[in-house]
Amino acid sequence: MQSAFDLTQPLLEQIYVLINILPQPSNQRWLEISDLQDIQSAFFRPNLASNNQESLPCIEMISQHDKMIILGKPGAGKTTFLQYLALQCIQELYKAELVPIFIQLRSLDLDIAEGQEWSLVKYLVQLGHRYTLSQEQIMILIEQGKFLLLLDGFDELSDSENEFIFKEISQFAKSYYKNVIFLTSRSGIQKYHFQGFNYVEISDFNAEQIKEFSQKWFVATATNKAEGLIKAEQFIEQLEKANNQPIRDLGVTPILLNLICSVFKEKASFPTKRAKLYQAGLDILLKKWDQARGIQRDQIYRYLSLADKIKLLSQIAATTFEQNNYFFESSDILYLIEDYLKTLPNVKSDSETLWLNSEAVLKAIEFQHGLLVERAKDIYSFSHLTFQEYLTARKIVANHAPHILQQELSNLVSHTHELRWREVILLTVSMLSNADFMLQEMRRQIDVLVEQDKTLQEFLTIIAEKVKLLQTPYRASAVRAFYFTLFQNRDYNLAVSLDVRFASLDNLPEAINLDLTLVRALTDSLTLLKSSELNMKKFLNFYFSLDIEKKFVLDPIFNQALQSLKSELPNLENKKEIQVWLQNNGQEWVEKLRNFLWQYRQLGYDLNLSTSQQQQWQQYYRANQFLVECLQSDCQMTNDVRELIEDSLLLPSPTQ
Repeated sequence: MQSAFDLTQPLLEQIYVLINILPQPSNQRWLEISDLQDIQSAFFRPNLASNNQESLPCIEMISQHDKMIILGKPGAGKTTFLQYLALQCIQELYKAELVPIFIQLRSLDLDIAEGQEWSLVKYLVQLGHRYTLSQEQIMILIEQGKFLLLLDGFDELSDSENEFIFKEISQFAKSYYKNVIFLTSRSGIQKYHFQGFNYVEISDFNAEQIKEFSQKWFVATATNKAEGLIKAEQFIEQLEKANNQPIRDLGVTPILLNLICSVFKEKASFPTKRAKLYQAGLDILLKKWDQARGIQRDQIYRYLSLADKIKLLSQIAATTFEQNNYFFESSDILYLIEDYLKTLPNVKSDSETLWLNSEAVLKAIEFQHGLLVERAKDIYSFSHLTFQEYLTARKIVANHAPHILQQELSNLVSHTHELRWREVILLTVSMLSNADFMLQEMRRQIDVLVEQDKTLQEFLTIIAEKVKLLQTPYRASAVRAFYFTLFQNRDYNLAVSLDVRFASLDNLPEAINLDLTLVRALTDSLTLLKSSELNMKKFLNFYFSLDIEKKFVLDPIFNQALQSLKSELPNLENKKEIQVWLQNNGQEWVEKLRNFLWQYRQLGYDLNLSTSQQQQWQQYYRANQFLVECLQSDCQMTNDVRELIEDSLLLPSPTQ
């Protein structure tokens, strides 16, 4: 006897990835918000689905239980898992002694709606007739427990159908308990409890599962295996980049990972305007996923249009994100929903009805769309941090009144220095019809950060004056960025972003290259002084790094002063003499080198920064990097403003 479902078997086998199972559904766990926050404390960008419950391979779980309710978010892979089990059973790789029957419960809707005396036993008997099996033969199989019943989509039924199917399955499981029954439903099912069934939940994909799915997906959709593997490797390489973390966050859900793969396949890259990708993901969860499968749900909140749902979700996202809350009590969300419902026409305004409606809306968002997820008993979060960030940005951009929008943007850019606001700011910039005001405000906020730091202002003044004297063909702001990090960690990323010629340090203009060589020598000398024991190799590298007259055309006076300084160094042939010299004369000589660099090259300044100053300077530098990233993103702004901002970076405050 064959399985009763229509499936493209080769495609399923080509791309299927074994899922993991959480032995206890998240919403049944009694945890506090602090417990969930502790799990996330080690991460700058939290993985909202991460918890301290270990997931188990699905094969291990199904081998331990013969009655299971398998819960999962929309698109988590519930249907595909049951189909995979059916194929494994047919191929005698799983419970070969059983007959697999895959039933999409929504396909039974018409029978139930028309009031026919439908029962699971009758259904199996009718199915057996197609394969010339008599009623008696089918009943023997049922009584002996020879069926693997794979019942898909309990959540896709209407309320009346739910009640009917619940009673039917419960009675069948009690009367014919030897049969194996697995039933799937979206997370959030509360009303019905199937006695004797183990409730489990499909876990999000981990990194290895994302990689495996991607490889299989690109191979299955390519003209040949080699091409597919190359594309998959490119996809994984791009996905693992730090700036693609928000996209990677979405990939833990199979249906969204499928979307991401499809988008990447077109151009072998992710879209520069990420907001379009995130909106496509929202569309899938809010409407297209059910529409594609012909599901018409009872709309608990049918009076909310699609636009209303997005506005409500945006309000929840923005409020919780601004409060630095990734996890929130259900009561906090209910108040936000209640406030929103009050603004709608034709909504009963008495407090009891509003509260009940708010509870219904919260459950509908969780159950039908999976955008809010119960991570523990009465504790929620967004399904993906990426959606919380996108909806927060969307709420800001949706303010059409110019004065309100400008106020919202001013509030937003006050968070420019906070790493957790990075994605919200990038998304907002990308969605604005004109980002001039916002990016000018960002630049102003960055300058305000260090306006009162006299040491930094003096440093910026020195750099600005030096760059004027250099007169290189390179962009002045890029040269300032180069010198800003020259005496610190030599991070040239900002310089490269502003002028790509800085990517090749071997081809720098001679004046800049000379300064780089001299600063390296000073840094090496300071390292030698800090060492308790002499490292001869490092000393030799330092010694010969001063032979710059062999690499550069030097001013005679500069060269004479340099040679005089070098003449004070100890004899290379006597290691003991070098050690004694470093102890007795090293510090004084390094100060001479520093003064020499200051006199002839305006270099060598001893910043001597406190820990708090170092942190502030790093924050200032990173903020400038972030501003340039925003400027160079695919945002809409006038070229003159873009050029003006880029040219004015890393300049001292006008008041200095």
